[in-house]
Amino acid sequence: MTKLLLSLHVLASILAVGPITVAASMFPRHAKPPAPGDDVPHDHDLRTAAFLHKICRGYAVVGIAVPVLGLATGAQMGVLGDAWLVASIVLTTIAAALLMSMVLPGQRELLEEGEGHDLPGTGAGSGALTVAARRSAAARLAMTTGIFNLLWATVVVLMIVRPGSTTGA
Repeated sequence: MTKLLLSLHVLASILAVGPITVAASMFPRHAKPPAPGDDVPHDHDLRTAAFLHKICRGYAVVGIAVPVLGLATGAQMGVLGDAWLVASIVLTTIAAALLMSMVLPGQRELLEEGEGHDLPGTGAGSGALTVAARRSAAARLAMTTGIFNLLWATVVVLMIVRPGSTTGA
């Protein structure tokens, strides 16, 4: 049973968290409005950004299986109290909170602000943010997404190395 749970946990991690990390990393570049004076069409980038946001939202729901299967695997292996697993649980919780409280809402805000397109001569779309503010928000979102991805990378390393584990590595 342990091997089955571990296999499902790893598969869920790859198939659910992987797409979130990739799509979330690509989103800010596509949602960021062009710099003033750029003649690059922006509409195509917003459609791509909306698609990436949809991927993040959808896989976030599926991603709930990762910690559920992880806890079941840890319980089956008898390692729920091990420091490496506790650290992984804490980092996973922080990553999930970051995704739900900052990444997804930040993506949604950039999409909503960008939908109105820029009004000539004002530098602002239908929303309250100027082009400069939207570009700044996209940069902050890229940083937040990078932190989210680093948290998951750290969890993966902890799962592989299992420092202090007596169950073998």
